[in-house]
Amino acid sequence: MLALRLARGSHPPVLLRRLMVTAASAGVGFLLLCTLTYALAHPGDSGTSGVRLLWCLIPLAATVQLAVAVARTDPSTRPRAGLSAFGLGPARLAALAAVSTAVSGTLGSMLALLFFLHLRGDLTGLPFDGAAADLLAADRPLPLGAALTLLTLVPLTASGAAALALRPRRAPLPSAGGRGRERRTEPAEQTTYVEQRSVPAPTADPAAGAAANGLPWGVALIAAGLAAETYASRGGTGSTLVLPGEFGGNPAGVLAGWVLTAVGLALAGPGITRFCGGLLQWFRPGPARLLAGRILMAESGRIGRPLGVVCAVASAALATVTLHAGSDPGFFGPLTGLGAALVITCTTATLLVSALEAKQDRAPTTESLRRLGTPETLLRHAAALRVAMLLLVFAPLTWTVGALAAVPLSG
Repeated sequence: MLALRLARGSHPPVLLRRLMVTAASAGVGFLLLCTLTYALAHPGDSGTSGVRLLWCLIPLAATVQLAVAVARTDPSTRPRAGLSAFGLGPARLAALAAVSTAVSGTLGSMLALLFFLHLRGDLTGLPFDGAAADLLAADRPLPLGAALTLLTLVPLTASGAAALALRPRRAPLPSAGGRGRERRTEPAEQTTYVEQRSVPAPTADPAAGAAANGLPWGVALIAAGLAAETYASRGGTGSTLVLPGEFGGNPAGVLAGWVLTAVGLALAGPGITRFCGGLLQWFRPGPARLLAGRILMAESGRIGRPLGVVCAVASAALATVTLHAGSDPGFFGPLTGLGAALVITCTTATLLVSALEAKQDRAPTTESLRRLGTPETLLRHAAALRVAMLLLVFAPLTWTVGALAAVPLSG
């Protein structure tokens, strides 16, 4: 009940972000139900049905990532002074965020079920002159238990990921004997600032150092993935994995190599973002470059990973467009187009929500700079420099990875 009251009293931007999670959950639920109807229509082709279900994991992962980012920016789940006295400590707030995420995901799954049943004609007859009858196996009875089981995947996964991301951390406290004790801290992503007369320094993001450490691993995975794609495409042997839509089949090693490349980009994103901040501060930086570079380095762990995921998705889209340039635009198919739209929309929205979270966390610092007389033009110039530097580094990287990934597939 508390989660519902907080949702009802939220500001419009907060409600809009929760509606984005609901819409994404509805899209993934509809894809899962379409996979179920394909299995009903083709009972002897269990292998293809299983592959279709596996492909649904990609939009599911994008939706879970968006749900976690939205939960982090929810004002009602951020720790504040005095809430522990009312029983709303960090652990209770993490549970509240998980419940709110589950409510949004469940609402999306219910909408997906209603729309799916409407298209099948189970509610008011077949709409659109029965255009979706063959796609949704309208002539076969729908196993309600299996459908409800599939629809619970998004709410359960998203709420579990939100609770895990916002759980209270324990940090060691130094003692006289040299042995550390443990104390409860707030979630790592929800750091606060202390009001001081001077400019408060941002609290160090623990994920920033682990991104920096993940850069070598990310580069290694990218190189290994591209090498695996090239080797598998030249060999032409081994099992074949069917791609969604009208793409046909490709060696499983090619797709495994692409998965390695995508994971490598996600791991390398924070380190590359930190590198961008260092470039801005290189060789006699002025106030705007220095401020922009320090902010990028401090926030690399928060926005770097979503940037890496967007880079991976954009490079995959670039490779697809390169391979099918001049083809019929309808070669995707309706379900493939829905899945691609979900992945692109969710990853882009996650990046924007993560940037909003970073802006909220540095708001006290920005306000202190204004009180010290910092001109607004300097702050806007620093923000423009951050965006320009990220585009300057990530855009060529995305194009290079996409072009290299398209070469084995075209061969």
